[in-house]
Amino acid sequence: MIVLRNLTKEFRMAGTRKVVARNLNVTFPTGVSVGLLGRNGAGKSTLLQIIAGSVAPTSGEVLSDGDISFPVGLATSMHPNMTGAQNTRFVARIYGVDTDELVEFVRDFAELEGHYHLPVRTYSSGMRARLSFGINMGLKFDTYLIDEVTATGDAAFRGKSEALFQDRLRDSGALFVSHSMGTMKRMCEAGAVLENGHLTYYDDIDEAIAQHEENMTRKPDNAADELQR
Repeated sequence: MIVLRNLTKEFRMAGTRKVVARNLNVTFPTGVSVGLLGRNGAGKSTLLQIIAGSVAPTSGEVLSDGDISFPVGLATSMHPNMTGAQNTRFVARIYGVDTDELVEFVRDFAELEGHYHLPVRTYSSGMRARLSFGINMGLKFDTYLIDEVTATGDAAFRGKSEALFQDRLRDSGALFVSHSMGTMKRMCEAGAVLENGHLTYYDDIDEAIAQHEENMTRKPDNAADELQR
């Protein structure tokens, strides 16, 4: 279970305050795959980073009774000057798992070929995403944080990624971000819609998608951006 308690996150720059989370009080149940929906720039990726603990909220807190993965997506936290294999070994040591076993799993899954032993800074965004996704799927978490990564690669790789993710969901929950509503319906049971800094949880992913699509027919509320004088 993950609980957002009085959670607020705002950014201030050049006299402007952008609020991406306004006093959120939401509970994500244990073992449920939740699709996180919202407009581009609504703050979905930021919210995943806050839940992971890599970004601090402005106020409020995130409570959890289980292990949460680091966010998996096109922007990863891999060290750019280390190789893919070295990054994998480093993560394995952090989480106390068998290093060689994880290195072998990621090598076989990510399909990086010789690039696996080259610095991550030489990778394309898709290669970094495959590396990050492979590392996460090779580790056991109670909740996985996934940001668009199953859209990476060709059809065969996307199918393999979805199949592996579905297998992990037999025992774990997830917060899943995707712009594909079809993918959301396949991968998620419940949904949460982030709009103008407010987050609404739905037990049914179809209800969440319907609300998100209705939101998209309206112009965004600029109240999320306030000029500070």
